[in-house]
Amino acid sequence: MPMVAICANISWEFIFAFIYPINDIQQKITMIWFALDIVILMQYLTYGRKEFKKYLSWKLFYSSFFITLGISFYIILMITHEINDFEGKYVAFSQNLMMSGLFISLLLWRGSLKGQSLAIAIFKMLGTLCISIAFYMYFKASLITMISVAILIYDWIYIGLVYKLTRKNSSHINLKTS
Repeated sequence: MPMVAICANISWEFIFAFIYPINDIQQKITMIWFALDIVILMQYLTYGRKEFKKYLSWKLFYSSFFITLGISFYIILMITHEINDFEGKYVAFSQNLMMSGLFISLLLWRGSLKGQSLAIAIFKMLGTLCISIAFYMYFKASLITMISVAILIYDWIYIGLVYKLTRKNSSHINLKTS
């Protein structure tokens, strides 16, 4: 997972689970997401350094991570206050859009499916689609609807790129075993 995405996710989940919980049910769900993202965060901190070994020292890698985490937390908190979005919906959808772009960027940067799969791409898109439909039914035409459409477009692009790499890799493997 891209560093900015994990920093934004963990910040959003902390803020809306512990500082501004929406309601009891959503708080429990957000706490579960937070716990799952702690696992992803630990994996990122454990294995992510290898990704940047030739570009960053370990000190710079961890420093940049914690600086990004602090900035993400502060920005999400400030946006929440600035636009009175104490349910976190606008930041959440904006983060999702950012993540969709970052996943495409990560895939293109790596040039491989390392850490990514067609199932991950499809389930990310389906999760976004479900919550987008629910929000559309509640809010009708709104900024969130427009952001949702943009997310779905990027998710389709991501699925297409992952599918293309998956097919390329499987045909390459088939040629080797033939």
